[in-house]
Amino acid sequence: MCGIFGVVSWSRPIGEERVLAAHRVQAHRGPDGAGTWRGRVGRCEVVLGHQRLSIIDLSDAAAQPMVDPDGRSILAYNGELYNYLELRAEMTAAGESFRTSSDTEVLQKALHHWGVEPALARANGMWAFAWIDERGERLVLSRDRGSEKPLYLARDGDVVCFASEMKTLFALLGGRRTIDAQVAGEYLLQAAVDTSERTFFAGVSKLPPAAFAVLDLSAPPCDLAPRPYWRCPTQAPPRPLPDLIAQTRETFLDAVRIRLRSDVPVGVLLSGGIDSSAIAAAVHHLGGVGLDMLSAVSRDRRFDESRFVDVMTSHLGRAAHKVELDLEPAQAMELLRDVSWYNDEPAVSFTSVAHYLLMRKAADLGLKVILSGQGADEMLCGYRKYVGFAAEELVRSGRVLEAAGLVYGFWRNGTILNQFSLAEARRYMPGRRGRREPGIAGPALDDFVPVSLGLGKGSVQERQAADLTRFSVPALCHYEDRMSMANGREIRLPFLDHRLIELLVPAPVDVKLRKGWTKYVFREAMRDLLPPEIAWRKDKQGFVSPQGEWLKHELRPAVLDHFGPDALMVKAGLVDHDALARRYEAYCRQPAGAGNIWFRDIFSPLALEVWMRRFEDHLA
Repeated sequence: MCGIFGVVSWSRPIGEERVLAAHRVQAHRGPDGAGTWRGRVGRCEVVLGHQRLSIIDLSDAAAQPMVDPDGRSILAYNGELYNYLELRAEMTAAGESFRTSSDTEVLQKALHHWGVEPALARANGMWAFAWIDERGERLVLSRDRGSEKPLYLARDGDVVCFASEMKTLFALLGGRRTIDAQVAGEYLLQAAVDTSERTFFAGVSKLPPAAFAVLDLSAPPCDLAPRPYWRCPTQAPPRPLPDLIAQTRETFLDAVRIRLRSDVPVGVLLSGGIDSSAIAAAVHHLGGVGLDMLSAVSRDRRFDESRFVDVMTSHLGRAAHKVELDLEPAQAMELLRDVSWYNDEPAVSFTSVAHYLLMRKAADLGLKVILSGQGADEMLCGYRKYVGFAAEELVRSGRVLEAAGLVYGFWRNGTILNQFSLAEARRYMPGRRGRREPGIAGPALDDFVPVSLGLGKGSVQERQAADLTRFSVPALCHYEDRMSMANGREIRLPFLDHRLIELLVPAPVDVKLRKGWTKYVFREAMRDLLPPEIAWRKDKQGFVSPQGEWLKHELRPAVLDHFGPDALMVKAGLVDHDALARRYEAYCRQPAGAGNIWFRDIFSPLALEVWMRRFEDHLA
């Protein structure tokens, strides 16, 4: 995992000072080295930049940008190709030879050997790469299926730039950008981010996940037209539940196995929930030697998961590094400024701050690679909203008694429903299009069109696929990538192995929501490797903090400062000052954990103002 950037110019020279500035901006992504390739391809001058985080093949031979010895291509690559050993063996049998033991060279050879689309179809990993095919006079950009690695694009006349982070594009192109009102509206009014290729900066887009784009360097400047190489399936032939359980276990264990491939230490984020615990159990089962586990704990018993962490470590006979993340509110507010810079976008909660500190601790411990459980909830209907979606689909099809039985099962089992929050749930309800009273939208959002976050007329599986591609996983991967890379750490996500996605997303809903349990098929698949307290844990806590109450009390002076009439978001017309003030006062009157105003309704404008102040030099 690393950072990449590039510039393609049809006429203007590419100044070295801008290239060096881009390296400086992304230096945290590659503390182990940096490289630049510059040359002329077709009608264009091209620069590729790379910041290296050495994970597989630590030698200089694996440095990037990697130039093919035959003079065919140059590759700048950010990510990991987990099945590189299998692909290497297949190509070796077909006559290809290799000079390094890196996955980078395997990817470069694969693009030549099979061609772009077939190579991407074979690849199992996370990536964002730029591949210059010198003989074909073309540039190919691509991203992985699960939105794990970022790649941003911007254009200024006949100059095209791309980079792992948005602020790197500003170093390459200069100038200031306006805020995209549609993106800001989704964030402020719907608490939604990363739902499309648009970003907070007008004119800066992202390459979609599971896609590639080809730029013809022998022709005049043209637009990049992304093409998908994979789509998340939503339908599959039925199979017996025991067979699905067995295949889920087998596929998950192999997804973990190949993500342990590394020439540096690998750790696991252990929260005590079933997802992270299953990863730790899988590593242990696979014979992982010296398994390091990192757990966030708290002195506040309301938010502490130490009990479940202890159950898991006792089960495995291994200790975990416990990190107390009891932030003082003022400290969290100060760190939010730093997090906003690394994140490129406004944060969605103080969770990003906690994750940033956890990755800092991983760096202190020398853990360069960390496995995390993101993606499990989206594939296995782990969020409470999926119970509502499943009931809605049953009612829509006339199966009212089945819907009642589904909800009753969760009520009787004491799972999910006891954590129901109307303030949060309203964003998913049929007919609710995102605006909530009192509305805070300023005049710049007059043309805002809310995105539909509910089930709509589709199936639960289609809504799961939407979460994987638009509404949930891209946002989670965004902050995990930025917070880990801010500390030079690599996050790997076994649940986003495309084989697991293809197996579980199209599976019937009743194997995921069953007998009052979410993730039923996975619980059954892993029950022999987990203690019962974990495999059948009822509550779902996640990465939480008392942030909702901070906003009312300890952070009130900071909130009022950022919500003033001279706030940048007010001046930009994004927020109506008086309406926001009324909303905040109404929020402060709500009892803890109750009321119609969700904490994100207050946190979002606060974080937007923090972000705008941090990026003020780049905003028009």
